[in-house]
Amino acid sequence: MCKTHDYRDANRSVNSAKAPALATVYLIALGAFALGMASYVTAGLIPMIEQAFSVSVAVSAQLVTAFTLAYGIGSPVVVALLPGNHQRNGLLTALLVFVVANAASALATDFTWLLFCRVLAGIGSGVYLALGIAAVASVSPESRGKAIATVMGGMAAGTVLGVPVGLVLAEQLGWASALWLVALLGMIALVGLFWRLPALPGADFIPFHRKLSLLLDGQVTMILLVSLLAAISSLGMYTFLAVLIASYDSSASVTPFLWVWGIGGVLGSFLIGPFADHFGGSKMTLLIMLALTLSFLLLPVLARWDLWLAILPIVLWGAAGWALQVPQNNQLLYEREARGDGNLAVALNESALYLGSAIGAALGGLALLLEVPIGMLAICAGAIALVGALLQLINLRKNAGSY
Repeated sequence: MCKTHDYRDANRSVNSAKAPALATVYLIALGAFALGMASYVTAGLIPMIEQAFSVSVAVSAQLVTAFTLAYGIGSPVVVALLPGNHQRNGLLTALLVFVVANAASALATDFTWLLFCRVLAGIGSGVYLALGIAAVASVSPESRGKAIATVMGGMAAGTVLGVPVGLVLAEQLGWASALWLVALLGMIALVGLFWRLPALPGADFIPFHRKLSLLLDGQVTMILLVSLLAAISSLGMYTFLAVLIASYDSSASVTPFLWVWGIGGVLGSFLIGPFADHFGGSKMTLLIMLALTLSFLLLPVLARWDLWLAILPIVLWGAAGWALQVPQNNQLLYEREARGDGNLAVALNESALYLGSAIGAALGGLALLLEVPIGMLAICAGAIALVGALLQLINLRKNAGSY
């Protein structure tokens, strides 16, 4: 009888421990949903903002640039300066900055002020995602890959589902309403996390220069390089998806293909978690890079045969592109969390993605100026992804037995 009670008490304590962990993961994923929406909805609001502030398209587009640069450059600096024993406060503060910056953006009556608010929103976004990924890894260590996948899936869903909803809302109520929705979602996550987020493991004080020494870690550098190449190929090619579709059928709408890419991203983000936990990050990264390569090589072939068949490689492309960051971030945490700078490694990985997106878009634009066929652009993207796969294979063999 006593043994039965002991078993039930133990089982009850395990379940009660899992409940806060799951609640924390889902709340951080809700914040990531708002982040994903904020990252991409501004691009769709540019025509409305152009009219509201009487600025040109070129000037209003700098709102996206400001957000992106602040996210990719500013957030790693902030994460590097954050004391190791203030991770919980840092995460909550980053989300608070994100919420306030989006609310202030919605209230802006001056374009310069709006630009400044987008910079703050970008920094808050980058810091929140880096600390959020590290947080779910610590509160759910037994299924870390699945927890990270949930957060990345939330961000993907914010892009695929949140952005269209925000744009529809903006068409009905004005451009500011989309940013109010972002701020509201972020506030709900903030209140929930303030209540449910447990104390996070602290780390000893590490000087700033020692934190930057992680860039001298060959394993970390290789992971970041693979993420960079993946972003150049995947996010860079995404910039030209509409041009690609139009080259095969000028009357075809790109919208279904954008939706398919995004749906693939959501599925890939959510489904990759258990596989990353079971097979390990390095092997999954290799398989994902190969899948990304295959999707680009198949894309022009199937599109030339029948445009609607292009949906198949586009789904694979979206799934692989979004899924990749789950094992990549998991690997970085595995390599660096014992040294207290896992958060910074994740922030640098996010920076690699934004930098890769910018490089890919620039290279694609240059290729089109040189009159390279758009189908060849997809082949080039596949070649870059293949280089990333080969680097990951070298990395896997060099570090056999690691995560």
